[in-house]
Amino acid sequence: MSESLLSAAPQDTTAAPQNSQITDAVTQAAPQQTNSSQRPEWLPEKYKSPEDLAKAYKELEGKLGSREEDIRSKLQEELIAEAYKDRPASAGEYQLPDFVVEEEAVNNELLSWWAEHAFENGYSQDEFAKGIEIYMNSMPAPPDLAVEAKKLGDNSNQRIEAASAFAMKFFPQETLPAIERLCESAEGIIALEVMMDAMKDGNFTQAANPASGVSAADLREMMKDERYWNPSKRDNDFIKKVDAGFKKIYG
Repeated sequence: MSESLLSAAPQDTTAAPQNSQITDAVTQAAPQQTNSSQRPEWLPEKYKSPEDLAKAYKELEGKLGSREEDIRSKLQEELIAEAYKDRPASAGEYQLPDFVVEEEAVNNELLSWWAEHAFENGYSQDEFAKGIEIYMNSMPAPPDLAVEAKKLGDNSNQRIEAASAFAMKFFPQETLPAIERLCESAEGIIALEVMMDAMKDGNFTQAANPASGVSAADLREMMKDERYWNPSKRDNDFIKKVDAGFKKIYG
């Protein structure tokens, strides 16, 4: 009678979990919860969290941007230094080439402009001189005064002096530079002599020398003869006759 219906009845094992089953369930669930709070596998060891990595990346980006600007500035400075390395310290320190007369270049506005332009563009001394050479080569060559004087004959000096005295007497001062350029050639001297003849006594036809009967126009016509100007057919007597005629007319 010690047994009761309760103790004799079969037990339902599914009705309620035993303590050991509860403990096992908790144990199995714990690792999943722990894994969710662990650091990501892709995160480098030196960073504690993804936030630390983002912060470090931001700082690196700023440093790289600053460094890029520094590199750009330095490169620009190097390029400028390379471009200007051969120019003198100032525009006034360019040296004029030997073929330029320094006294004539002191107040030359064109040369001053070229020196400033060359300096601003970093030209070297050689480039500065080359520019002047190119310009001068493009200009007409100045007349050879000795050759032009020779064309006037043996009394060229007298003829030139007479033409100069005539110009100084009859032409205004402001026109003399143009007359001087005219007289850089033999043809210019002859042109002045024509004016001198036309003004003499107010009548061109009276410009002839009464003693010789030969006018300046006649003498200039004689100068066209090959006996006067052609070395291979030179006639000294004929040349002396022409020169003597000019001497009688102009003194």
